[in-house]
Amino acid sequence: MIEHNLPTIFLALMGLSVLIYAMLDGYDLGVGIMLPMDNRQQRDQMIASIGPFWDANETWLVLAIGILLIAFPSAYSLVLRELYIPVALMLVALILRGVAFDFRAKAITHFQNKWDKLFKLGSLMAALTQGYCLGMYVMGFEHSFHAYAFALLSAACVAAAYAYIGGAWLVLKTEGEVQKYAAKWGRRGGWLAAIGIGAICITNPMINEFVANRWFTLPGAILLLPVPLMCVVLVLVVDRYLRRVPHERDFGCWIPFTGVATLFVLSLMGLAYSYFPYVVPNRLTAEESASASESLMFVFYGVAIVFPVILAYTGFSYWIFKGKSTELKYW
Repeated sequence: MIEHNLPTIFLALMGLSVLIYAMLDGYDLGVGIMLPMDNRQQRDQMIASIGPFWDANETWLVLAIGILLIAFPSAYSLVLRELYIPVALMLVALILRGVAFDFRAKAITHFQNKWDKLFKLGSLMAALTQGYCLGMYVMGFEHSFHAYAFALLSAACVAAAYAYIGGAWLVLKTEGEVQKYAAKWGRRGGWLAAIGIGAICITNPMINEFVANRWFTLPGAILLLPVPLMCVVLVLVVDRYLRRVPHERDFGCWIPFTGVATLFVLSLMGLAYSYFPYVVPNRLTAEESASASESLMFVFYGVAIVFPVILAYTGFSYWIFKGKSTELKYW
């Protein structure tokens, strides 16, 4: 029985890896995007809030791509062929972020500002390219004006969503002026992300008949209806909280991050519902692109060990460094 369901299991694991990556690396990309170039002290506080986590967060991207390569090789080949340039730019951006993060700790004052600018640039490039890749992926790599427009819209929305969750993270992990700064820019990111989600929800069924049938035929339409309603409620609750930051005794500082993370979960659930069982929308299903059952079964045992380990050390690191971030120091 399990062998028959392996393509679906790996598709679910890949989707879960993408979701965790979007939430975890999303917030530290958002923090990088929001770095204020005119205030070094605030930059230090913001970078201190992601210091223990940012590098490990990228593990989930590696895991998602690894599952795509091993479990769905034909889909991997198609995705990399169609997205070669934006994926290459994303890798350059991620490398740039890593170099800038480490070198800012070793640079004299005159050069630290330049490394911070490069960290900000790398964060923005990574967010935009990921959003563009997502847009083209959702469009099934169609080469048309509508597809490219959708991908550009997706790029802007993903960058805004990362700034949104990055601002929520800073509200959770910082205090004072940095918290107020994060709330201000997080709200703006939230507005743009909400507009983008709404625009995509309107556009997607108009240009994709498969999605339209999923969304607007019974009983699927009834099952899907709570998702957009919950998204609207979450956006309003988070916006109301951020508008009044700082709160007395930092009351409910966890609310924005929890709310935005839940919004990410609902968005991915909507995409999964819209396109399942496709690995590449309108092109390849999980069954069509899956590796041989024997290969999947062999890999499954490895994933069954590795996946819980990654979850465990991720949870442990966040538990160790819980609470407000402290002053940034280098030894």
